[in-house]
Amino acid sequence: MSADGRRWAVVPAAGRGERYGGRAPKQYERILGRPVLSWTLAALLADRSIRRVVVALAAGDRRFGRLDEASDARVQACPGGAERSISVANALESLAGAARDEDWVLVHDAARPCLQAADLRALIDGVGRDPVGGLLAVPVGETLKRAGSNGRVESTVSRDGLWRALTPQMFRYGLLKRALALCIDRERNVTDEAAAIEAMGLRPRLVRGRGDNIKITHPEDRGLAAAILAARARG
Repeated sequence: MSADGRRWAVVPAAGRGERYGGRAPKQYERILGRPVLSWTLAALLADRSIRRVVVALAAGDRRFGRLDEASDARVQACPGGAERSISVANALESLAGAARDEDWVLVHDAARPCLQAADLRALIDGVGRDPVGGLLAVPVGETLKRAGSNGRVESTVSRDGLWRALTPQMFRYGLLKRALALCIDRERNVTDEAAAIEAMGLRPRLVRGRGDNIKITHPEDRGLAAAILAARARG
């Protein structure tokens, strides 16, 4: 299959961010004067090879329409779901009739505003001829501990061969649609698209990305993202 196949992007943005605990969903918190989701969408839209970016939104979301990126001709919104897999599946369904089974879909976290163009291109180039697809990831560098029920260390876990999954994750439209449908039908909750592909017995390719492609999960992550984006702006 060609590496030059058509490409689409999906951003699941229906989450409420319970772990974040802010006044607004974390994708709408502001970093350097812009909402997190604005940074995220801008990083995807900068790649002109992506034909459309579908954003899956929570019911009653009134914030999305205020983003500058929401008016971009390549941006489309659709209803999200209570789980990430449902949001992504809904977004894929909204592409029916436009996307072909052999097209590529890049799924990117709404709360990952620091994606670099070089990482996006590395994923496209590294996965574009792969029969399965793959994802950005970084090798685990820290020592890992497994906790017991009493809050004490139960064991030290070897980090050999362990990678931290990032996004985007890139798979063929038809394959990803089937994989998510299977997980939803079996009520198997998956936290990323690679896990849905793995559930079909396939092994996605790991493409090394940058460690500063962080996901905003806790309030302190917003300050770190702001520092990363500000440093990048200074060159």
